[in-house]
Amino acid sequence: MSRTPYETPPQGPGDHSDAAGVTSDGAAWLASAGTYPRSTLALWEERPDAPVVLPCGAVFDVVNTPAVFGRRMLDRLWDEGPGSGPVAVCRGRMLLFAAPGTAARLPSLLDWEEWGGRGQAVPPLLCHGTGDAVTVPALRGGPSPADTRWLVAPDTRHPWLPGPEILLWAAVRAARSAVRISIFPPADQDAKVYDVSRRR
Repeated sequence: MSRTPYETPPQGPGDHSDAAGVTSDGAAWLASAGTYPRSTLALWEERPDAPVVLPCGAVFDVVNTPAVFGRRMLDRLWDEGPGSGPVAVCRGRMLLFAAPGTAARLPSLLDWEEWGGRGQAVPPLLCHGTGDAVTVPALRGGPSPADTRWLVAPDTRHPWLPGPEILLWAAVRAARSAVRISIFPPADQDAKVYDVSRRR
């Protein structure tokens, strides 16, 4: 039986677990991005509800989108593509974790596609790579804002991360779907289910 990113995978008592499904392996992968991974893990042992700022560029890059457009990209990745890596929502933005190097390459691919040109109503995508840092949600829910959470939680020490070409593909398809006009009301966005068993 496949699980959605909203379900918690089976975990042992030693795992860092929450409703979003962050496992101890996922926590170790996140911590490995920092300068002092053991200190980050020790902080999470003591305060699993604490968000942490981690550097980009070595372990992962992040593509930062407005939440609605990011949801459209995520839908394309899961409905028509290979799935996604870890994904978080933070203060009205969606953070799509990507392969290192994506932040350097994706902007030129978007320029080639004339992203946002010719009157297109598409949002800018912020790319965080080497020299940047992002705030990642806590491993468990707690005092952090309710709109800061994992949508697809890290659950392995070596998660599959999409590269710039895959994210370009998803962004272009999300932009095309955004301009379609319908007389019918949109479906409930919270009802979407992603089959994480397809993740590479």
